[in-house]
Amino acid sequence: MAELKQTAYTEDDIKSLDWKEHIRLRPGMYIGKLGDGSAPDDGIYVLIKEVMDNCIDEHTMGYGKHIDLTIEGKTVTIRDYGRGIPLGKVVDVVSKINTGAKYDSKAFQKSVGLNGVGTKAVNALSNYFKVESFREGKTKIAEFERGVLTKEHKEAATKEENGTFVTFIPDDSIFHNYKFLHEYLDNQLWNYCYLNAGLVINFNGKRYVSKNGLHDLLTRKTNADELRYPIIHLKGEDIEVAISHNNDYGEDIFSFVNGQFTTQGGTHQQAFREGYVKVIREFFKKDYEASDIRTSIVAAVSVRVQEPVFESQTKTKLGSSIVYENGPSMKKFVEDFLSKELDNFLHRNATVADALKKRIEQSEKERKELSGIRKLANERAKKANLHNKKLRDCRIHFNDEPPAKNKEEYAEMQNSSTIFITEGDSASGSITKARKVDTQAVFSLRGKPLNCFGLTKKVVYENEEFNLLQHALNIEDGLESLRYNNIVIATDADVDGMHIRLLLMTFFLQFFPDLVKRGHVYILETPLFRVRNKQETIYCYDETEKQEAVRKLTGKPEITRFKGLGEISPEEFERFITKDMRKQPVILEQGDHIQQLLEYYMGKNTPQRQEFIIGNLRVELDLVES
Repeated sequence: MAELKQTAYTEDDIKSLDWKEHIRLRPGMYIGKLGDGSAPDDGIYVLIKEVMDNCIDEHTMGYGKHIDLTIEGKTVTIRDYGRGIPLGKVVDVVSKINTGAKYDSKAFQKSVGLNGVGTKAVNALSNYFKVESFREGKTKIAEFERGVLTKEHKEAATKEENGTFVTFIPDDSIFHNYKFLHEYLDNQLWNYCYLNAGLVINFNGKRYVSKNGLHDLLTRKTNADELRYPIIHLKGEDIEVAISHNNDYGEDIFSFVNGQFTTQGGTHQQAFREGYVKVIREFFKKDYEASDIRTSIVAAVSVRVQEPVFESQTKTKLGSSIVYENGPSMKKFVEDFLSKELDNFLHRNATVADALKKRIEQSEKERKELSGIRKLANERAKKANLHNKKLRDCRIHFNDEPPAKNKEEYAEMQNSSTIFITEGDSASGSITKARKVDTQAVFSLRGKPLNCFGLTKKVVYENEEFNLLQHALNIEDGLESLRYNNIVIATDADVDGMHIRLLLMTFFLQFFPDLVKRGHVYILETPLFRVRNKQETIYCYDETEKQEAVRKLTGKPEITRFKGLGEISPEEFERFITKDMRKQPVILEQGDHIQQLLEYYMGKNTPQRQEFIIGNLRVELDLVES
């Protein structure tokens, strides 16, 4: 056995990092995962959110009715019309950790940013950062590079309205190959407006404003024709809810705290889920199963609390168990509100109450019809898992309980947890050999999945592939136990591969739409060509990139066309599923309604689809020729 090398442990080994060094060394502690912009919770969106949160807090306190956001290339500018940072503190507020006004609850009663960290993280993680404050006819500007102050301007006179103007460019040495997807920003900005009725946000010439708060949110997120009854919209002091049911599977609940979209829920969302069930049982005087009451629910709940406690700096999950100091528990606060307001609403609106009851009884009937086959399917899945090799699992999963030590690093790895869904043994074999065993799993399909459009959830249990995939993801009863943050469909870039993608997306949208709505589903992009000479190898993802590579490389480079994933060696595959991975998110845009989408792409309207394909094929050919 080799002897352990003795290492000296002296005063020289103890190091103190300044604020910017620590943020840059451990960015995950401050903004969650880094990413390249392909996921809604990637760091570049968190940077925007941190600055926007300050603008929203000003608006919430009654200062500033609109916010201007502009993104040109990789440069972000945000202008609010609040009070403006006190001029003598402009540098400190963006560069001294734990410096801010939000420790004093009198200045910011129910703020989302309480730790004095947000804009410091943006500053430290930006190639360039400038802050300008306009206050009572004077202005103060400070400029930074990666958190280092490069120029502090003297105070000067100005005719600008009060407020703050921030410009930053995310550091591309930290955020590799990043790009802003406007679909994610669009969703983020609408949420700000729903939670602050009357606030106007201008983004690259587009105007965002909501008059009816969470009612508008549900209207945008759902198809009115698919709702089982008109939206129930209830408002109280520091709480607002909107509720309806549709015909989708699962629960679709959007929760917010002090204007922050808590994508992972928390005590307020759980209080709503439990309080809603309690009110419904008492109103109808029947002990319905909780799952029957909540199946197909689409709802939004927003609360405002003093000094909220979140489970991470990115504030995606609320940990606070009380609403105010020495006040009611979150559970009691939400439950009391629903017991009064929702109960009153149902008594006054018998038609809505009747429609709600029918939806619950339909869910109850479907559950009972499925109970027998569900039990057999679960037993079959357990037995199959003992013997098959469909799933090559990873070690760290999205919803694992984190260890007591290194929670931040572990959380970053949980966010990276990925399952690749592949076709056939050759592709899954290459990915399995190339993957990161800690955070990347592989599920191998056998042949093409069933087209499940228009079918009931019974098919999920009867079809072996769907049943085993459902168990691998652990989503049978919802997303609370989802094992992987990223579900990546990895198929060949040919007609059969495209068809398999469509069939899998149909499966997710039909039975587990929350996976797509919450940004968990992606398409893996792999290179179509390898162009190389003796000095250099370039991987190309389309015909245009191939032509550029041929022009770049001298001589007559060798060109290889990859027909399938199985033709790419594990050594090559490693770069395509690790640091250089390109994955395209599956995004539902505003106005997209699931059943209408599925009807168009997977229904019986073959002539319409044929016209669509021919039209888009012509566009692609024109682009290649130009």
